[in-house]
Order: sequence, then structure tokens, then C-alpha cells
Amino acid sequence: MSHAVSRLRAARLAQRDRPFQARGSREARCPGCRVIASHCLCALRPVVPTRAGVCLLMYDTEPLKPSNTGWLIADLVADTSAFVWSRTVIDPALLVLLADPQWQPYLVFPGEFVAAERVVTAVAPVAGKRPLFVLLDATWAEARKMFRKSPYLDHLPVLSLTPGQLSSYRLRRSTRDDHFCTSEVASLCLALAGEAHAAETLEAYLDVFTSHYLLARQHVPVDLEDAAHQRLRGLALPT
Repeated sequence: MSHAVSRLRAARLAQRDRPFQARGSREARCPGCRVIASHCLCALRPVVPTRAGVCLLMYDTEPLKPSNTGWLIADLVADTSAFVWSRTVIDPALLVLLADPQWQPYLVFPGEFVAAERVVTAVAPVAGKRPLFVLLDATWAEARKMFRKSPYLDHLPVLSLTPGQLSSYRLRRSTRDDHFCTSEVASLCLALAGEAHAAETLEAYLDVFTSHYLLARQHVPVDLEDAAHQRLRGLALPT
């Protein structure tokens, strides 16, 4: 099933002079979930209606990386848009989205790096508008660069998250335990928007994706009855 991140990935691949080779990747990957085909999790993709939307600003090769978790957000949140970030070129569709009157955009970024008057810590209901969470999908160093060099985002309120837990993301290393992957950030945002079921489902989906991804790397079969899979199934909506 095509969504914003998969379409962006296809466009980025078409622009490259040579094929993109993920680190350590020598086996065929499923085009639907980017996991090695023997560990495909497409059949486990959850369906959850959400009022909130997500706008992913993705740094350079992020759409191409099979470990990217913005893909999981687009799997679950129907109103997900995705754009490759550039310092000099701004996609007109991004500006149209940010100005669309149906949305109240929030740029998600730590408040300690932002002028106090821009920072909010809650998602307040706005009549006639739905929350749109603008996420900088990148490493921490790249995200700071994107934040500084994107003046077209300067008018947006900055949503500063204060999570009560540490990141459980295991597919890439970070120098700090309080840095979250993009999917974890989206889960926190959905919870703030009052979408607890969607938030928990995305969290469970990340756990299952991580399990499949790591077990595929280790050539270990998936246990579809383990705690992570049972949790995700328990959150599934009746069809």
C-alpha cells in the first residue's frame, strides 16, 4: 500500500545515479515494510483512524533507510505527508500544507533551544482545526541544523515534549537515552492530542517492527506469539 513516505522513497531512488545499498543489507527486502522478505510484517500493519496529521521533514537519505521509523507513522496515520528537507529549495506543497486552514501545525522540538514565547507543552483544541505535528526526521545533529535553517517554520508554535520514559529504540545508536526515534515522538504527540489508542498502537507497532528487523539480521525466526505481537493484536480494531 502506497503512502507519503513510500512515494518519497521511490522519488528519491529515481533521482539517484546509483542504487541505494542499506548498511549490512545483502538480502531482498519486502517493498511494503523494508524488512528482509523472510521476516515481512505487512500482514501486521495496524489500521487506526486518527484526527491528527503528521508532516515529516526528512533529511537527505532518511526516506531510503530501511530502519527509518517515519514509514511506520505513515503506515498508521492516514494524513501523513512527507518532504525531503533542503536548506535552499522549499517544496511549494509543504507551504500549502502549513497554510491549510483545516490544520493547526505544531513544530515538535525541545523547548530548551527555542525562545520561550514560541514554546507550548500541550495541544489545545482550536475550533475547526486539527493538529498537525511537524516532525524533523533526522539525527539530532541534523535536526538542529534543520531547525536553524528553516525560516519558513519560524511562525509555528514549538511543541516541547516531556516524556516520562527513556527511548526503547534499538535500531540505531544515540549518545543520549532521552533522544527518541521519530515514531516514538509521533506516539507522544498523538497521546497529547487525546488519541491514546493510536499512540499505544504506534508504540506497539514499533516494537514489532524492531523485533522483525533485528531477528532478520540475526537469521532467527519470528515468534508471532511473543508479548510484542500479542500486544499489537490486542490493540487491533475489529474489521
